[in-house]
Amino acid sequence: MNESVSFGYEEVSPEEKTRRVGEVFSGVAAKYDIMNDAMSVGMHRLWKDKFVRRVKPQPGEEILDMAGGTGDIAFRMEACGAKITVSDINQDMLDVGIERAMERGIDTLVWSRQNAEELTLPSRTYDAYTIAFGIRNVTHIDRALAEAHRVLKYGGRFFCLEFSTTEWPGFKEVYDLYSHKLVPQLGKAIAQDADSYRYLIESIRRFPPMPEFERMIQRAGFARTRVEPILGGLVAIHSGWKI
Repeated sequence: MNESVSFGYEEVSPEEKTRRVGEVFSGVAAKYDIMNDAMSVGMHRLWKDKFVRRVKPQPGEEILDMAGGTGDIAFRMEACGAKITVSDINQDMLDVGIERAMERGIDTLVWSRQNAEELTLPSRTYDAYTIAFGIRNVTHIDRALAEAHRVLKYGGRFFCLEFSTTEWPGFKEVYDLYSHKLVPQLGKAIAQDADSYRYLIESIRRFPPMPEFERMIQRAGFARTRVEPILGGLVAIHSGWKI
């Protein structure tokens, strides 16, 4: 039987998912951060600030920020003195990040187009690996986690910020209604692209629940794993160590 993977609520071939996800992010790259503000009412900025505080980047550390194209996480970590490699599979997203870095006068970041499932980076190189709101779009999540483990030094840490499923009664129903009905309309109004944002919401619904994703991180070889829910699990910070 041919393998199939989820693209939102559809089941497609792995090759088709990779292609279609690429088209989604190429289409929304220019408006990506504006849409994040609109979709989260600006809260994504607070979540990212908290995420970076948990990572605790240190001066001189080598950190790989995967799926970090627009630079949101990298800019925060660079301010701490860490040496950041920003990687993304999508060149349009990287181009947005490079332009934003130039506007800020930041020239210390390394920009590298990479597939999270097949990194062309040496093993045991990085002190930390970060990925924010990107892993649910990877075609084979287990392969991306294995690659994260491979490129980390022993003693290195893995941090992932991703949407999940809130467990707060009442709030879950309100958020489901908002995300399925309003977010695609916001995408149409702001980015002239309702379908891409409908996919982004559907991809959240298809992402593994927090306990299941933690087990995937453990199976990749990480120890001392931890899950920190935000807003009852609407968003979660996952972490683990390579020891």
